[in-house]
Amino acid sequence: MTTTLRPTEPLQQNADGTRSRRFQVCVNSRPVGAIHLGTHPVFGNAVARIMKVRIEEPDRRRGRGTVAALAAEEVARGWGCRRIEAMVPAAAEPALRLATALGYVVRNRLMEKPLGDTPPELPAGSRGRPMTEAEFGPWLEKSKEDYARSWTERGVPEAEARAKSERDHATLLPDGLATDGMLVSVVEHQGAAVGTLWLGVRQDSAFVYDVETHAAHRGNGHGRTLMLLAEAQTIAEGRRTVGLNVFAGNTPAERLYASLGYENQQYAMYKPL
Repeated sequence: MTTTLRPTEPLQQNADGTRSRRFQVCVNSRPVGAIHLGTHPVFGNAVARIMKVRIEEPDRRRGRGTVAALAAEEVARGWGCRRIEAMVPAAAEPALRLATALGYVVRNRLMEKPLGDTPPELPAGSRGRPMTEAEFGPWLEKSKEDYARSWTERGVPEAEARAKSERDHATLLPDGLATDGMLVSVVEHQGAAVGTLWLGVRQDSAFVYDVETHAAHRGNGHGRTLMLLAEAQTIAEGRRTVGLNVFAGNTPAERLYASLGYENQQYAMYKPL
């Protein structure tokens, strides 16, 4: 039996500068599913994305998804792409196994935690306060540098990573500390600044964009304090869910978030072509 991709539309040139195309997955010309392939709105046309893949139930567990994904890679190579990416829901264990078997690597995970109505208390001697303007400039430069490095360490070319970091920070913090919906805080312990927290308040939830314990104060539980502050601020803003991104390989952070009750929601995976 031969599994192929059959285009169901012309190549689309989208308003955001990306290209995309939908295909039927066919076995001996019989449609058994669909796949939607496009290029990346952030990294550009050198990076492809599998935006959706579906195999109909009667044809699952027969290797159709594997062949369809491999065929999508060939299409992406024909577009001149050097990398392909996919977002895999944490609950979709078969899809995660398939992507892993095909050589995709987890770059980062989106995690989420539901909250109650009572803000947690910070440990004795610790308090959170807003970041000052004097602190903001150095913090922003370090945040951009660290963010770009996290991407380059996971397969993104340095120029792309730095451009993404500059763009993301400019988009999210256009007015600096005065940006609506953004809370940038410092945690102090016994009067000394021990870490920073950047929390964004969304329509229905909050998101931790950046959290860091200063190097000289690591190993003393301040990372947990920073995350408790994030929960307290989320509840104070009237939201009951807080999310975050954690890069693969950041074992201390992964352990901390798991111990606090965060659960995986989605895996961001990639593969060089």
